[in-house]
Amino acid sequence: MLAISIIGCGGIGAGVLRGLAAQPGIRVESIVVPPEAATREHARALAAQYAPAARLVDSVDPDRDRPDLIVECAGHRAIRQHVLPGLRSGIACLLVSVGALSEDGLVDELEQATLLGGTQVQLLPGAIGAIDALAAARLGGLSSVRYTGRKPPSAWSGTPAQQLCDLCALREPAMLFAGSAREAAALYPKNANVAATVSLAGLGLSATYVELYADPGVSENVHQVDAVGAFGSFSLTMRGRPLPENPKTSALTVYSVLRALANRVNPVSI
Repeated sequence: MLAISIIGCGGIGAGVLRGLAAQPGIRVESIVVPPEAATREHARALAAQYAPAARLVDSVDPDRDRPDLIVECAGHRAIRQHVLPGLRSGIACLLVSVGALSEDGLVDELEQATLLGGTQVQLLPGAIGAIDALAAARLGGLSSVRYTGRKPPSAWSGTPAQQLCDLCALREPAMLFAGSAREAAALYPKNANVAATVSLAGLGLSATYVELYADPGVSENVHQVDAVGAFGSFSLTMRGRPLPENPKTSALTVYSVLRALANRVNPVSI
């Protein structure tokens, strides 16, 4: 039985809780939600329905909880608050908020924490596919990687895009950003996890070219990756339906977490 602690119970964390109800071999030991969080009562209700043995806690206490695995579903600040301390104490982690790794030095801190704890952190592909192919192509030599992201205008509310255009009045696609994945993830941290994931699998944050669009012609989150290298080339387009609870996040992100957890307990994994 794999004992896990889920960090966060927003759209992604709640979706994971629901999905795990049908997954044998995994026990949710605790759910980390700050006392002041607006989602705390929601998390309590979800836990009662889908994981009645789980406790709501403020943080993972390695001396008290000691789960086998931490599952981060809470956003960028959770990495410093919960993931790094957990790794240092020897608890493995699945990381959803890959965009946070655009922060200078944070990848090195993660590596140092895993070495200190003798464990591992796994960066999840989330809303994008072909990450395995991209990471394999890197070993043979990549010459270029481009990521293009298109989301409905409403998905960009509360971001710097509001200063660039009137999102409610758009009648045609508007380019919000063109530049490196590092800059994209820093400017749009809640929208650019995919850009960061693609870059970390391929050429890195500084060498991956990114374009982001607010597009009134799409109702889904559209991700396109184009890569060229010694292996040849590939072009991938995915149209992900957003989470109803959070239009900035694709529903596939929840399934990515569930797949990674299933691979930890199923006798055959892929």
